[in-house]
Amino acid sequence: NPEMTEFSKMQRLKRRFFAMRNGITADALRRAGQPFRVIFGLNMPQLREIAGEFGPDEELARELWANRSTRESMLLAPMLIKPDGFSEGIVWLSESPTPEVTDILCHSLLRHLPDAEKIACEAAASTDAMTRYGAIRLAYNLLNSGNKAAAISIAEGLAADPDKRVSTTAARLIDDASYL
Repeated sequence: NPEMTEFSKMQRLKRRFFAMRNGITADALRRAGQPFRVIFGLNMPQLREIAGEFGPDEELARELWANRSTRESMLLAPMLIKPDGFSEGIVWLSESPTPEVTDILCHSLLRHLPDAEKIACEAAASTDAMTRYGAIRLAYNLLNSGNKAAAISIAEGLAADPDKRVSTTAARLIDDASYL
């Protein structure tokens, strides 16, 4: 039908978000203090399914990352980028607004970068608590990929961090490393 318009990838993606939305989860996330204006309440399996349909697509990922008002946009963006050639790890880590986004960013993208250890070390020296939290989450990925010494070194440097999320996670990593 010539009157039907072609939707952009972003429009199709947002329609998928809307079709999969979960109001109960979205309301719970809002009550828990999530800083996003738009929350669809999608879970990780749903986001992975969407990533499989739309990615990899670096242009779409960057557009999603720039859409800071929508929770699912920021969670999906790192899932759509191929690690080879991606050089903005520390930038994205410093822009991450929540622990949830930071966790997904580290797990889905940053741990696969050849300079993951360098990013973690740089993030550990940040003045921003969320970025330091990202350092310790990325260090967990280093620990699990066999770079135990680097992971422990980063964790020891953050064990006395004034931010409880950072110091608690660092202490947990040090404890977990003793079992490996």
